Amino acid sequence: MILKLYDQNNSADDLKQVTDLLNDGGIIIYPTDTTYAIGCSALKERAIERICRIKGIDPRKNNLSIICYDLSVVSEYAKLDNNTFKLMKRNLPGPFTFILNGSNRLPKIFRNRHEVGIRMPDNAISREIARRLEAPIMTTSLPYPDDDPEYLTDPELIDEKFGELVDLVIDGGIGDTEPSTVVNCTGDEPEIIRQGKGFLDL
Repeated sequence: MILKLYDQNNSADDLKQVTDLLNDGGIIIYPTDTTYAIGCSALKERAIERICRIKGIDPRKNNLSIICYDLSVVSEYAKLDNNTFKLMKRNLPGPFTFILNGSNRLPKIFRNRHEVGIRMPDNAISREIARRLEAPIMTTSLPYPDDDPEYLTDPELIDEKFGELVDLVIDGGIGDTEPSTVVNCTGDEPEIIRQGKGFLDL
């Protein structure tokens, strides 16, 4: 199933449909400020396990990421010192994933790695969903198709290829192909471990 959403003036019923689905343990494909992504409520462990199976991710070996609505939410789910807070405030919302030490508020599946990626995309649809959900969204990029990169960017083609694996595809327009820039903030100094979209303001 595919649902068209816009940057603003979406109907309350459409947004409630999305958040009800996530609260019930469903998974969605939705737009971010980089690529389209697969997501679920970060508090629903079975939904997270389902996404890990789709992506072929072992959560014991791979970091998992969450989308938070704002920095006050980040501090609930990750350990945030003053310098990292200032760095994130300068760069978010934006196309960055900040790796932080996780807190005990997240399900056990996150705590296997003791770290969590934090996203706050510059995308009105994903941030509004996170705001209304009142919980982080566990997020990961779509599996990269060998045949055609349009299967990462065009919502109708995404629905054609991945729609049967998820409960809902959100059409937020044509997406990007460039991933986020990943910044590790678990050490003494922030370290860019993958340069993607955007340039970090240090």
